Parts: sequence; structure tokens; C-alpha cells
Amino acid sequence: MPTQIKFGTSGWRAVMAEEFTFENVRRAVTGIAAYVASQKPKGARVLVGRDPRFLGETFCAMAADILMSRGIAPLIVPDPAPTPAFAHAVVANKADGVINFTASHNPPEYNGIKFSTPDGCPALPEVTKKIEAEIVAADQSGSSSAPTPASAKKDSLDPKPAYLKRLGEIIDLNAIRQSGINIAFDPMWGAARGYSDELLRSAGLQVATVHDYRDVLFGGHAPEPDDHLLEDLRKKMKETGAQIGIATDGDADRFGIVDADGTFLQPNYIIAILFDYLVESRGWKNGVAKSVATTNLINALAKHHDVPLHETPVGFKYIGELIMQDKIAIGGEESAGLSIRHHVPEKDGVLAGLLCCEAVAKRGKSLGEQLKAISNQVGSFFPQRENFRLTPEVKGKFTEKLKSDPKEFCGHPVDQVVRTDGLKLVFSDGSWVCYRLSGTEPVVRVYTEARSERGLEKLGTVAKNWIFE
Repeated sequence: MPTQIKFGTSGWRAVMAEEFTFENVRRAVTGIAAYVASQKPKGARVLVGRDPRFLGETFCAMAADILMSRGIAPLIVPDPAPTPAFAHAVVANKADGVINFTASHNPPEYNGIKFSTPDGCPALPEVTKKIEAEIVAADQSGSSSAPTPASAKKDSLDPKPAYLKRLGEIIDLNAIRQSGINIAFDPMWGAARGYSDELLRSAGLQVATVHDYRDVLFGGHAPEPDDHLLEDLRKKMKETGAQIGIATDGDADRFGIVDADGTFLQPNYIIAILFDYLVESRGWKNGVAKSVATTNLINALAKHHDVPLHETPVGFKYIGELIMQDKIAIGGEESAGLSIRHHVPEKDGVLAGLLCCEAVAKRGKSLGEQLKAISNQVGSFFPQRENFRLTPEVKGKFTEKLKSDPKEFCGHPVDQVVRTDGLKLVFSDGSWVCYRLSGTEPVVRVYTEARSERGLEKLGTVAKNWIFE
């Protein structure tokens, strides 16, 4: 029985040599090729690229052969490139999709396939369901293991110049240069190497880097720009006197930001700061989007600036749709993904870091100082995310529990029940808890937010107890 290939919020990911095998990659790409051919029977072109993971070049070559055998011309990107650069390139080159071999911020033993549609968006569920159906159909007919001779020609494409040019139009590089700030950059051995730093240096800026070489093991841990993995960036900031440290994950769709004093600013706060900054600097008030699990500091700022708010399910594809409709100035998720108006409908960690540099340069204040000013205007918010592993018995009971609409939660009256994604309970003091079951492992993600640190501590304990009681 072949392995079932399921595309989640950001494609299909699996451990190499377990489920991510040559055979299963062949099946997945065959399904994508069949879907693309169904949308455009003649003359289709698909970008094929990767992050720097192990065997990425080999997987790209395989994918190109499969596409050509089905009459689809592959546009092969020779070097690792950021996911947002692919999103920009598919639109700029009027291609019919992107096959990107990446497992993003997952540990080094993983790889994955992310398919993006011609609009640059991550494939929506209605598309990925069709791809999954095509994989099953090919398995049943035996066509996934019997490619025919090539009936289309391949070509190569470098997305870097056009993507960096676009970022140069969005970001005020002159303001950053004139401010005289020093910047440190950590690409975490990933796809943004030669992107963020090259653009800043081209504008005459001082940029120091760490982890700026290929390492398919990513230093022995996940290429995730989270607080505990950014010590080397902090050291480089001290060495060089940098006012800001910017980092990206394995495929550069996520960001991590370190302030001048070495404080890691969680993504919830970065999205809020940049929303406030874009309203001030660009005058954009068309809207703001956040996932249901992202801080209500965004809600408070939206009310303060009189900007329409959109709350989406988790998964950037939903925010991407709003960007394409020009309904929002910025959209973000607490998991470190954001993009802005007139840009790609995809998470862009390169853009996020550069915008933070611009905000520090133009406002003449550290990000921490900017956050304090925002809190003085709309109040303080303290968000947190925790993961809890569940036994099959606990998961079964808890899954049933999530179907209820509780009127009270451990003694707290529930003001509002939100089912945009999972179960979110909002309380009268503005605090809330949100539970989401993982689709890939026996884990529940618990998001909590309170208006004080002590309140968060209490709510976090209560939220955990509710799972297991």
C-alpha cells in the first residue's frame, strides 16, 4: 500500500528515507504535473527550485524530468532561493506554478514539497485536494512509475535580481543608510544567504553575517530563527555594535528579530510594530489581517487607527488571498510569517527583517522603545504558545471536549466562543485561550494571551489543566 501523501498548510513534509523517498517524490510530482496539465493542457511552465537541504539538486532534476515527460516546461532555479522569491518569480514570469523542495523551519532530517499557484499563493485546500486525488489516480493506473519520453524543453531561471529589485522599491534603503545603523544578519545556513545582506550592502550599509555557508545539517538543529537559537547572532551584534539583528529560517519565509539590547522580540510584537509603522509611514489604512492565534494587540491597534480587521484561520494562504484583493496593508501570523500590500501573497522573512531595519532607522528608536510607545497608547498584551503531547486516550477525550461550547472555563465566564480555527475562548478582561490539534502528530497547540505577565502565568496553568482534567 503506497504512503498517503497529504498536503498541509505549507505543503507536504516528511522525514527523508522514511516517507520522503525518491518513489514518493516521484508520486507527488506526478500528481502536481497532472493537476497543472488539467488547468493548462498545452504550453504550461512550472518553476522548480529548492532550499539548501540534502539532495535538493537531485529532487529538482527528477521533478524536471517528470514535468517534461508530461509536456510541461520546467524553469529550473539552479541555486537555493527564498520561498518569497519563488512567489515573486512565478507572477513576474507568468508561469503556471512552483514546485519548491523545502521543509522550511523543520529539522534537517526533513524535506518537503511546497506547491504554489500562478498567483504566487501557497496552494489552497481546493487545489491540494485535487493534487492528492491525482496522486491516487496515478497510483491506481501505474503512471507515476512509468514516465514517457520528454515532450517539453527545460530552461533555467534566476529569481534573485528581480526579487531584490522589488524589495529595493519597497524598502527605504536611503533612510537606513543615512541613519548610520549597523545590522547583523543570520540566514541560518538557509535560502536567504546572499539576499538580505547583498541588498543592504548594495545600498552602502554595514552588514555582518553569521552562518553564511551551506550546511545541510543546519548546525545540528532546526533552521528556526527562535530566541534560543540566535546566540551567535547576539554575539555578532556585540562584536560589531549592531543596532538590530535580523534572521530568516531555512527557506526564508519566517523571520526572527533581535533588538539592540539583545532582546528577542516575538513575532506577535513585530507584526504589531510594523502595522503601526506602515500606517504612520505609508498612510495605509485599508485593513490588517491576523490569524486567530495571533495577538489581540493587532485588534487594539486596528481600533486605534480605525483600520478594518480580518481574523483568519491559521495558514498564510488565507492572508495571501486578502493581499491579492488589496484588502490589507499587512497580514501576519504569530508563527513568524508576514507580508504587506503590493507584495507577494506569501510569507516573506527577508522583507520582515528589512522593514524592521527601516522602522528603527526612520523612527530613531529601538524596536523595544517602539513597542513601549504602542503599549502606552493601547495597553499591554502578553501572548504565549505551548505544545502538549497527548496519549491516544487523552487525545480522544480532548477532541470530544473541543466540540463543546463552554459557558465557563475553570471559573472564568466565557464572553465569546470563536471557531475560525480550533476552539478560541475569549474572556471579559480581553484575555483568551485557543486550542488547535496538530494534523500531523498527537499534539495540541495552546495559545494564551493576557493583559499582564501574572495573568498570563495563571491563564497558562489553567489552559494546560483543562486539557488533562
